[in-house]
Amino acid sequence: MRVLPVGEHALLIELPDGDAAGALHAELLRRRAAGTLPAVREIVPAARTVLLDGVGDPPSLAAQLTTWDIPPLATGSQETVEIPVRYDGPDLADVAALWGVSEDAVAGIHSAAEFRVAFCGFAPGFAYLTGLYDRYATPRRDTPRTAVPAGSVALAGPYTGVYPRSSPGGWQLIGSTDAALWDPHREPAALLTPGTRVRFVPGAPR
Repeated sequence: MRVLPVGEHALLIELPDGDAAGALHAELLRRRAAGTLPAVREIVPAARTVLLDGVGDPPSLAAQLTTWDIPPLATGSQETVEIPVRYDGPDLADVAALWGVSEDAVAGIHSAAEFRVAFCGFAPGFAYLTGLYDRYATPRRDTPRTAVPAGSVALAGPYTGVYPRSSPGGWQLIGSTDAALWDPHREPAALLTPGTRVRFVPGAPR
């Protein structure tokens, strides 16, 4: 762990990998809920970092962080969000060829995985989900699409994501869903937030 000051009231914590970042994020949330976390306005996880903004006393918290005993991420302890999906994406055949399996097997492998939201970004409601084995890491498309349909279930590198709205994108599209990933009239507006467990359920109606 490396703790870096960012401006006058923020800290950037660098971790060795995504699991360590997720574990620290979970511990920060646990301590906040227990009332034992010093004043912090925002906790923002990323791939290998956690940003703390609005910190009341950055030097003091930075010193404390290096002494914490951070438990590994617990599995299966949180409620799971189920997302119905049709495995009908235009890149499904390419992903099947890359993985060396059939298209049906891609759907089976993906829907059997237990995903977790590592962090959010790119667009409101877009979550980066981890959970596939390393051997299923999938390169981005050589040529990005100018418009990816809303609800597209996609792969890039170690991540799965669902496009909350139509936008350009270079991820491999393996399916689609009608789930509302972002609804400004809902609280919270994002269906998927950091730390959320996710399962994809095949066979969504057309």
